[in-house]
This record gives sequence, structure tokens and C-alpha cells, in this order.
Amino acid sequence: MNKDQTKGRIQEAKGKVKEFAGKILDDEDMELEGNVQKNVGKVQAGLGDLKEDIKEEITKNR
Repeated sequence: MNKDQTKGRIQEAKGKVKEFAGKILDDEDMELEGNVQKNVGKVQAGLGDLKEDIKEEITKNR
């Protein structure tokens, strides 16, 4: 697991918590911020996954 995968999944989890807290507290700004943070985390984790896939392909084809 690379740093983008790790950081992305952490951001995704933080965003989910913040989004849920916003729903519970009826705070639309917090809910929106959490949703954005969650989606940014998904993108970062996806980038990390792609890097790992490329790395594995390069290693396999040597």
C-alpha cells in the first residue's frame, strides 16, 4: 500500500464521519464539507491504486 492509498482512505473516512455528523446536527455546511472530503479521499485512493497497478505491471513484465 502506498502513501496515496493510505492518505486517501483516511480522508475518505474522515469525510464520512464529518458528513454523518453534519446530518445528525442538521449542519448543511458540515455535511457538504464532509461529502467533498470523502470524494477527494476516494480520488486520492484511486490514484494510489492506479500507481500500484502500474508498478505491478512494470515489475511483472521485466
